[in-house]
Order: sequence, then C-alpha cells, then structure tokens
Amino acid sequence: MYHQYFGLTEPAFSIAVNPRYLYMSDQHKEALAHLLYGVGGGGFVLLTGEVGTGKTTIIRSLLEQLPDNTDIAMVFNPMAAVPEMLAMICDELGADYPKEQPSVKALTDALHQYLLANHRRGHNTVLLIDEAQLLSAEALEQIRLLTNLETNTQKLLQIVLVGQPELNALLAQPRLRQLAQRITARFHLNPLTVQETQAYIAHRLQVAGLSADRNPFSPAMVRKIHAFSGGIPRRINIVCERALVGLYGHNKIKVDNTILRLAKKEVTGNLGRDGGRGRVWPLWTALAVAAALFIVLLGAWWWQAGEQQEADTSAVQPSNDSPAAEQSPPAANAASSQTEIDASVQSEQDFIVRRLGDAQALLLARFGGLGVESCWQGQSQGLECETARLMTWRELLELNRPVVLTLTTADRFTAYAVLVGLTDRHAQLISSNGEHLFVELTRLGPMWTGQVQYAWHRPSGYTGALTLGDNSAAVSWLAQQFARMDGQTEPLAQQTYNKALAERVKLFQRAHGLKADGIAGQQTVLTLNQVLGLDPVLSDEEPR
Repeated sequence: MYHQYFGLTEPAFSIAVNPRYLYMSDQHKEALAHLLYGVGGGGFVLLTGEVGTGKTTIIRSLLEQLPDNTDIAMVFNPMAAVPEMLAMICDELGADYPKEQPSVKALTDALHQYLLANHRRGHNTVLLIDEAQLLSAEALEQIRLLTNLETNTQKLLQIVLVGQPELNALLAQPRLRQLAQRITARFHLNPLTVQETQAYIAHRLQVAGLSADRNPFSPAMVRKIHAFSGGIPRRINIVCERALVGLYGHNKIKVDNTILRLAKKEVTGNLGRDGGRGRVWPLWTALAVAAALFIVLLGAWWWQAGEQQEADTSAVQPSNDSPAAEQSPPAANAASSQTEIDASVQSEQDFIVRRLGDAQALLLARFGGLGVESCWQGQSQGLECETARLMTWRELLELNRPVVLTLTTADRFTAYAVLVGLTDRHAQLISSNGEHLFVELTRLGPMWTGQVQYAWHRPSGYTGALTLGDNSAAVSWLAQQFARMDGQTEPLAQQTYNKALAERVKLFQRAHGLKADGIAGQQTVLTLNQVLGLDPVLSDEEPR
C-alpha cells in the first residue's frame, strides 16, 4: 500500500517487535550492560520504564546474548496466585512436580531438585518476569525465597524483574526490603531525547529501504513529533506511521504541519490537544453530566425491561423433550449456509487456529481451495498470496477481503485467526472446525500483532502496474472487465494500454476512493476484483 509509494520494502513503523529494526540508544546499551552483568552475578536484576520505552527490545537483546548453557523460564502472567505461578515456572523449565493440587512446598522442592540437576550439568537458570509491577507482595516474597536455593559457591537461580515505574514503588515497601537489598543491578529506561528521536526515525526508515536524502521528516517535524509523543518509541511509531499514510493519501513527499495535525488527530481519536488526558471539569459540570447520564441509563433500562417482558410473554417455550436452542434463520446467501453463527465465544480456544497451514487452508477454501504451500511460495497459477502488516481495523476494512490474522495469545504463544467479516464492534471469524464466530474487537485487538495474510486472483500476464503503452494479456483482461462492467460489446483496448483505457481506469479509481492516476496498480486490480465478484469481500453482518 503506502510503503510502495515511498519505495519502502515494508512498513517502517510497525509497533511489532522486529529484531531488524532494533535501535539501541546509549541508554538502551547501558541498560543491556546492567542486565548482562546482573544475570551473571546472581540475585535480582531490575529493569523499569514507562509503557513503550523499549523494555521488550532490551529483553529480546538480553535473551539473544545469554550463553548457550542458559535455561530460561519466562512468566507473563504475574497476577496468578503463588501456587499457580510456581507451577508455571516448573512447566517453563520442565521440572517434574505432583500435578494434583500441588502445595507451595512440593513445587519449591521440585524447583530445587531441578536447579541442582541443572547446575550439575553445567547450566545456569534464569527466571524472567514481565509486567512485574502486577505481582502481589506475597508473590514477590515467595520469589525472593527462591533465591535461597544455592550451593556453597553460587546462586542456583537468577531472576530478572521487568515492569513499569510502579514496580519501584512496590519494592520500596518496608516489608519487601529484603528483596530490594538483593537487587544487584537495576536500570530505568527514560524516553528518547529529541536527538535520539531523530536518529530513531532515520534508523527505521533506512532499515525499511529509504535512503537518507528522502527522509520525509524534517528536523522541525521531528521536534514536534517528540513533543507530541513524549519521546516514547511506541508513540513515535504510531504517529509516524499515520503521517506516512497521510502523505500517501495527499500525494506529498514531506511531512508538513497539515499532515502532522491529521496524524495526531487520528492517533488521539480527536479527543482534543491533550489526547483525552488530564482534562479537569468543574465540579458542578461533572455532577450535571453524571445526573444526565444516570437519567439516560435509567430510561434505557426501563425501556429494555418492558421490551423484554413483552418478548417473554409472546415467546414460544421449548418442550422438556427438546433442547432449548434457537432455530437458525434461513441462509441469506451461499456463504452463510456453511454453519450457524455463534455470537457467544467462551474462550480463545473457540476461535484461534494453532497451525498456520490450517489457517491458510481455511482462508483459501473461500477461493476454491487451491494449494496452500504453492500459493504462499508464489507458485500458484492465477492466485496470489501475500503477507502484510496493518496498523488499524480501518486499514483492514480498506483491504476488504478475508485474511489470516497473526495473534499472540494470553500465554504468549503465536496463533492465528481467520477473519471473514468486520463491523465497528465485531470480527467474524472461522474456527478450526468451520464454525462462524463473532468476537468483539476490544477482545481481539490486544492479541493481533498487525500481521495479516490474504489472497487475490492475479490476472493472466499481470506482473506489475499497467501504464500507457504497456502491451500484454493483462491489458486485454483489464479492458474486457471494464467492457463487461459497462455493458459494452467492444473493449476500449486490445493488447495495448491506450489513453481511452487509462481514462476509464481514472473514473473507476475516483469512484472507489483510489488515487486517480490511470495506472492499474495492485490496489486498483484488488478493488476491481471485489467489484466484479472475483474475490470474496468482508462480511458486514452483525451477531444475531
């Protein structure tokens, strides 16, 4: 999409963690040095920082530089109770413990035996706990006790705590002073400076394939981006991504005040200059708003209760001999006849697909079930399979075709979901067994990494954008499709892309919100496929 406009090989400002885009500022390098020293010395290592400052980047770098003889257990659910957390650590390391309601003592003994055996094999063991500010004081004390597992010469377990600044306040409590005294290395990540922000933006653009002389962000714009983002890398990524999309949409090559203002507006959701933060209303205004809201909610509840009562009196109750299930309404079209749509998803297991190949097969079933492997390897005849990275549901709506979403589950495993419909609130997914399920976007969004895979029918002979003077079978196909659409017996062109066909392409592009340049690029072909019914589109059906 827009990255092709700038000559980028891929989006430069994705918020997904990608090692190729790793930017190590001086403070990131110093933080990594502290962690490596602390892990080698035993005890506790502490890394804190605001959301989006690059803690995950540091963790990834740390894991890559640990010696091969290091075994690591990673805990991403620190809100679990103490027994569950200890069991989670045992599971991560492969330590054997009694599975039926194990006690804290049984779990600790199992860990001790494992750590001793690991030490005899010449291996070190590291426990890394992310979002550690969510740990309870009891859990932190239990973790401290794990560091008592030692030989005469060294600790058997090194522990890395990673969290937001609240973790420092938690560790400052008097009852946790023993743990605080065992911290051998600590570092707090601060936001990037203006100079670091400029270097960070330039670095990501360069990795994505843009030369330094074509950087669309001037020093003046970088200063404004820094002021808006507070120097937080994740916020920088988001606003820069939206600015590049704005440049593409307005056919510009340099970010100016107008583009930056639009980008900030999209990022903040048009909540005002403060992005919806820090607004303080007078007390009388707040009370008036609260009273009005209470009246509206009360009225809505009263109306809904009346409607429900009326519906209950007229509903036909199922007999005791039959299950109390609703009758499925008639199918509106061939696609909806596959299975009944279930609007109540109970868990992730209902809609996630564990294997990528299975998810791709479900997607390609909507294209006639062509070979999965050959399609993503570029060997499929007539069908093109691609991988892209998007930032928002809006971009997915603009793509307007079924996709495979790459997810990160609650237990931090990679999984997939096959999305075939999208509305303002819900995504319609196909489960592994072919059921259609609705999931709220607020639930699916935190799991989605931004990566999607999709397919489209590639016209015969189409190898790239068609422009004036091109001569190929793809030009003939394009002219025939417009003749079919317009009800004409004779196409505007045969094998050569002429001015008449270019003008018809411009009309089509204007009608569908595309850049009206008369060039039949991939986005124009994708949209044409959708209009002609050659490719499936996203359903806008709401759950029943």
